[in-house]
Amino acid sequence: MTGLTVGDVVAERTVHLTRDSLVRYAGASGDFNPIHWSDAVAERVGLPGVLAHGMLTMGLAVATLDAWLGDPGRVLEYGVRFTRPVLVDQEAGADVHVVAKVGAVSEDEARIDLTVSSGEQTVLGKAQVRVALQPVAHA
Repeated sequence: MTGLTVGDVVAERTVHLTRDSLVRYAGASGDFNPIHWSDAVAERVGLPGVLAHGMLTMGLAVATLDAWLGDPGRVLEYGVRFTRPVLVDQEAGADVHVVAKVGAVSEDEARIDLTVSSGEQTVLGKAQVRVALQPVAHA
């Protein structure tokens, strides 16, 4: 991970979500809120449709760095602002696109800025990951 320059794209991917993806995530996370699987409930509470779990979106975004980092233990800090939900259509699903760019570099760390979108909408704002440039000792 040497030779990083601000603006370098270090990773990019698109993940396709389906309603099945949401049900599987609900089972793994224990978050069975019906806004994540029921159109009727989502509409009743004023939402435009079924939403992907925010933490699922956040997890997919940071996981984009796994191959580049080689060790997810190099993630030192991660934060986002949820700006828009990911709407998951019953038939078409939804694509979540992530671009990871170097935002800042110091001697031993880098800040990676994530652009996370679905359709034409940015869904995570100020998504930033602070990573160690050298292997981190694990206890």
